[in-house]
Amino acid sequence: MTVSLCGLVMTMSKNPKDFWRDLQSGIEVAAAGPNPDKLLGLRDGFVQYLRHRLPRVVPVAVVPHEIRDRLLGLPLSDEATIGLARERALALRSQLGDAYHFYAATESGLDGVQVEGGELFFVRYWTVILGADGEAVGSSTAVQLPPRLIEGLDSEDLTLAVPGTRRGGGMLSSLTGGFETGRRAVAAATFNALSTLFYGVLESRTDVRG
Repeated sequence: MTVSLCGLVMTMSKNPKDFWRDLQSGIEVAAAGPNPDKLLGLRDGFVQYLRHRLPRVVPVAVVPHEIRDRLLGLPLSDEATIGLARERALALRSQLGDAYHFYAATESGLDGVQVEGGELFFVRYWTVILGADGEAVGSSTAVQLPPRLIEGLDSEDLTLAVPGTRRGGGMLSSLTGGFETGRRAVAAATFNALSTLFYGVLESRTDVRG
C-alpha cells in the first residue's frame, strides 16, 4: 500500500524515528511531460526543500508521464498558466490513482501588468503540486520582456516572441544572460509550492531565533 508523505509528516511529532524509517524508501513524484529541464527542476526543488527540513537527504524519483501537447505559444496570463498546470496535475492523479506520493506539473507563461504609459509583460514558471492532504502552487522569479522585443506585436504574436532555446537554457537564460535557467526556475517554483503545502507541518531545521 502506498503511504502518503503528507500522512507521515502529520505523525512525525508522535514518533520521529518511525517517521524517518518509513521515509527511507524515498518519494515518488509523477510529472506531466518529458521536458528534461522541468523534470530536473522538479527533483531539485523537492531535494532542496527536504534538505532543509529533514536530518538526511531523502531519495526523490520524478517519473515523467506523456501528456497531450498544447498549441505553440505561452499562456497570456498567470491564471491561464496555473490553470493549465493544475489541469495536467489533476489528469495525472485521475489516471494514476494513489500510485505516487505527489502529482506535479510545471508550465511557463506570460502575464501583462497595466502601468502608466502602457502594459508590461513578464515571463515566469508555475508549479502545481497535488498531495494526499491538499494542493499548492508556487512560482519562479518573474522577468520582464524587453519592450523593444515585443513592440508592435499583437497577443497572438506575443506568445511566440519569447527568445531562447532549450539547448541554450531556455527563455529565462536568454533574458538574464545565463544567470537564470528553466531548470533553476522550475526548482524555485517547486520549492515555493512545497513551502505552502507543508507550512506548519514540516518545519525548517534552520529556524532563526532572536
